[in-house]
Amino acid sequence: MHVRTFRTNSDWLGIVSVPKAIQRLIKESVLESDGYAAVKSIEETADELGIPVSDIIKLDQNENPYGTTLRVFDTLATYDHLHQYPDATHRVARERISEYAGVPADRIMIGNGSDEIIDMLFMLTIEPGDEVIVPMPTFGVYAARPPLYGGVVKVVERKPNFDLDVDAILNAVTDRTKLIFLAHPNNPTGNLVSTAQLVRILRTGALVVVDEAYYEFSDNTLLPMLGEWENMVILRTFSKWAGLAGLRVGYGIFPEKLGQQIWKVKPPFNVSVAGLKSIEAVLDDIEYLRETVSRIRVERGRLYRSLRKLNFLDPYPSHGNYILCRVTRGDAHDVYGRLRKQGILVRSYRDPWLRDFIRISVGTPEDTTTLLRALRAMVEEV
Repeated sequence: MHVRTFRTNSDWLGIVSVPKAIQRLIKESVLESDGYAAVKSIEETADELGIPVSDIIKLDQNENPYGTTLRVFDTLATYDHLHQYPDATHRVARERISEYAGVPADRIMIGNGSDEIIDMLFMLTIEPGDEVIVPMPTFGVYAARPPLYGGVVKVVERKPNFDLDVDAILNAVTDRTKLIFLAHPNNPTGNLVSTAQLVRILRTGALVVVDEAYYEFSDNTLLPMLGEWENMVILRTFSKWAGLAGLRVGYGIFPEKLGQQIWKVKPPFNVSVAGLKSIEAVLDDIEYLRETVSRIRVERGRLYRSLRKLNFLDPYPSHGNYILCRVTRGDAHDVYGRLRKQGILVRSYRDPWLRDFIRISVGTPEDTTTLLRALRAMVEEV
C-alpha cells in the first residue's frame, strides 16, 4: 500500500518570499501551500509565442472546441436586469437541472463551477486534523484545497494501469477520515469507477464525492447509487460538454439530509445571473450540444487510433474528452515544448505520477490533423 500525506509541488507556483510582518497575519496552512496552478491563458501564451490567438490550437484544458449554443449569447444580450441581484436559491436553474438529471430540485446545489461546491464540502465537513483521501493521479484541486481548511490529505496511489487500489483506500481510512474523492471518469487518466468499487468505499462511512465532470462524454453515471446511500455526492459541470467553462457553472447532487446542511455554507449570491441564465439557455438547446458531444466522441476514437500508431507515445483508452499518453521515447516535457512552439497546446505534468505523460484534449478534426502532423514530424527526433 502506498499512502502518504500530501504536500503541493513547489514547481507549480514557485516559492514566494513573504515578509515576517505579513507572515504573522496569514494562516500557516496558506503559507505552506503552493496552491493549484492552472495553465496559462491563451492570450498570455500567444504573446509569449508571438503569434495571434487565432493561430493557437488549444488542447490543454478539456474544453468543448465547438463552443456553446447561440442561445446563450441571445439570452445574455437581451437580459435587462443586470442591476438586480441573482436569485439566491437558483430556483429556476435548479428546476431545469432537475429535469435534465432526473433528480429532485431540492437535492441540487449550483456553484461557480464544481470547484466551489468542493470548497463548500470542505467548509461543511473539515475540522482541523480531519483527513481527505485522494487516489492519485487525479484532478489536483482535490488535494490542493483541504489544507486551507485544516484538513490532512492522504494520497493513495492508483495501480499501474491507473485503476483504483480499493484495498489501499480502505486501509487508509481512519476515524478522522471525512471525505474520499473519486473522479468518474478520472481526469487525466480517463478510466471509470465500477459500482462494486464504489460500494466497497461507501461502506467506510466517509463522504464519497463522485466527480462526474465528464459524464456526458462517458455516458456512464453512478447517480442511481445516490438513492441507496446517504454518504455520497455527485458533482457535475457545464464547463466541459456545454461549452460554458468561461462562465463557471457547476452543480452538486446531494442526499436529502446532507443537501439541507450544504445551504448553510453557500455564499448568498454565489452564481451570477449570467451563469444562471446560461444554464437555462443550454438546456433549451440540448440537442445541439449533444450533437457536439457526439462529434467529440467520434473524434476521440480517431485520435486514439492515430496516436497508437506513433512509436513514441502510448495512449490510454479514455471515457473523457481527452487522452493521456505516456511518452515512451524521449522526454514528455520536450514533446510538450516542441508542440507549444508550433502553437499546439497540450497538458504536461511535473508530479511524480505523470512526469512522463502528456494529456491531449479532443479538438475538432482539423485540430487533430494538425496535431498528428506535428507529432509525426517528431518520430525521428525523439
